[in-house]
Amino acid sequence: MHPRDTHLRTALGWIAGTAVAGAAGLMALGYGVRLLTRDRIVPIDRLPPAPVALVLGAEVYADGRPSAFLRGRLDLAVELYRRCLVQRILASGDGRSPFYDETAGMHDYLVAAGVPEADVLLDPAGVDTYDSCLRARDTFGLTRLVVVSQTYHLPRALAICRALGIEAWGAGDETVRSHARTWGHGDRREFAANLKLVWDVLSRRPARG
Repeated sequence: MHPRDTHLRTALGWIAGTAVAGAAGLMALGYGVRLLTRDRIVPIDRLPPAPVALVLGAEVYADGRPSAFLRGRLDLAVELYRRCLVQRILASGDGRSPFYDETAGMHDYLVAAGVPEADVLLDPAGVDTYDSCLRARDTFGLTRLVVVSQTYHLPRALAICRALGIEAWGAGDETVRSHARTWGHGDRREFAANLKLVWDVLSRRPARG
């Protein structure tokens, strides 16, 4: 065998081994985050009351209508409000551009669903999950809340809250599980997103908004 071929096989073997180790590390981190927060994700009938439901933003369409995934989150928050499990709803998302505003769409949807405007708080600088949680604490003064998102997203959000000293519970939407491809992509994405969780928490970076 040519020496160059030997070197190539060695390099490929090292790359493959690193990839396997990296994948195993991601899986271990992901399951660790889920284990850490599993007792904080409960059905609505077991959810303790909290002052505010923090609804994490997601895609809105060009006309401002929330996507199916965001509607699922908002409908769940409305249910919490109607059951008096929360007193107000904090809609947190990316609203920095006049051409794309998640929080405006969230506001209009919540008000149309019967939530009084005075009980709808908006955070248009909730660019990502970490920023939303950090700003909930530092900008809105919240130390206790319910995080509302799809179920697969909650462990990471609750882990961030815990690291920030926020007492948080999770209410998970599963009404969009029928969107199997999008749901599966989001579920898998969480494993990689946990690396960002570690970086954000350890670096203690400020919110970007």
